[in-house]
Amino acid sequence: MLSQNILDILSKSKESGWVLEPDAKRLLAQAGIGVPEFIWTDSLKEAVAFAEKIGYPVVVKVVSPKVIHKTDSGGVATGIDNKIALGEAFHRFTGIDGFAGVLVEETVSGVEMIVGAKNDYQFGPVILLGVGGTGVEIYKDTTLRMAPIGRKDVESMVKSLKAHSLFEGYRGAEPVSLEELTRTLIAFSNLVMELGEEVESIDLNPVICSATRCVVADARIMLK
Repeated sequence: MLSQNILDILSKSKESGWVLEPDAKRLLAQAGIGVPEFIWTDSLKEAVAFAEKIGYPVVVKVVSPKVIHKTDSGGVATGIDNKIALGEAFHRFTGIDGFAGVLVEETVSGVEMIVGAKNDYQFGPVILLGVGGTGVEIYKDTTLRMAPIGRKDVESMVKSLKAHSLFEGYRGAEPVSLEELTRTLIAFSNLVMELGEEVESIDLNPVICSATRCVVADARIMLK
């Protein structure tokens, strides 16, 4: 059953038709899915204090109900390693249409994956897993399963990807925690089933997985 916090987030997002990224990450965290440590604020002082507390470098993104694709609008700054750079990004983002603050979050490293879901008119909810980040459009290495999925489905999905060796520690790199990846995908599948007809699609890209955790670095939830 969906928690009251998730229901409240969905309710307040209905007018725009999609869930702002900070709210999307709160929703995912409520469902047991890993997200970066973050703050949503319209105060530069708070943004700097948070960045200094968690440690630089940080990622800074604009929050605006009028901006779905933040990168296309110049609303994403990565590798911010001091308060001057943070201030410059903050002031730049205030000029973006519909500015409602900034999202400041920890920088996460690991293998970039895409996890998604769509309510197909014929098959119902479908779960997607693939190579994520900027490589998603280049490699188009993805796999689909009908929800709900279990451990065997996750194992099959990973093995069916051409790039599955990336998860196993390619060329000496640290392998991804398949246990964390499995837990994340099952939790995501359960959430998708509970959301049902409320949601048209969910796009988590990238989901960054390391030897210890899987973290949703960016999230887009489109409502029906």
